[in-house]
Amino acid sequence: MLKKLAAFAIVVGGLAVAALPVTAAEPEDTLVLTLKDGDVTIGLRPDLAPKHVEQIRKLVRDGAYDNVAFHRVIDGFMAQTGDVQYGDMEDGFNPGAVGTGGSDLPDLPAEFSNEKFERGVVGMARAQNPNSANSQFFIMFAPAPSLNGDYTVVGKVESGMDLVDKIKKGSNAQNGAVASPDRIVKARIAADN
Repeated sequence: MLKKLAAFAIVVGGLAVAALPVTAAEPEDTLVLTLKDGDVTIGLRPDLAPKHVEQIRKLVRDGAYDNVAFHRVIDGFMAQTGDVQYGDMEDGFNPGAVGTGGSDLPDLPAEFSNEKFERGVVGMARAQNPNSANSQFFIMFAPAPSLNGDYTVVGKVESGMDLVDKIKKGSNAQNGAVASPDRIVKARIAADN
């Protein structure tokens, strides 16, 4: 759930203009991804996708996302990661299979919502079957209305989007496949500190 951090006013041309309150997820709903350049903080949305968020929390707490590659990164679209089966760059990385795996946990039924896929939104990757999301997720670089209502939204980047922008991009000719990809160094839930 979200909590209000602050409300503030912006001065424009000598006039004070009220700004919307800044909100942040509660620690239990805050995913922190440590990348090579720093931390990306993601507010998870159990109100939209409770089963998906629960599975992400379990995988994070099991250390499953640590050292997992951003195996598919398309400039101007999204960065995909989370293949814990074939994407662990320190234990079992398989460049030919990465992106096809999941975890030992069961696939999840779709939890589609009206939330829009905009810059910073985090969605669950899946196969053609809408009920096939498991561990892989993606972070949007830009809006993609074609995904709206067809993929499960699980959260949104609250800080560190500039670090997401720095993730090594893949080949357009290879549908975003990345040679020598960047990785999630460490994933954690903020409540566990």
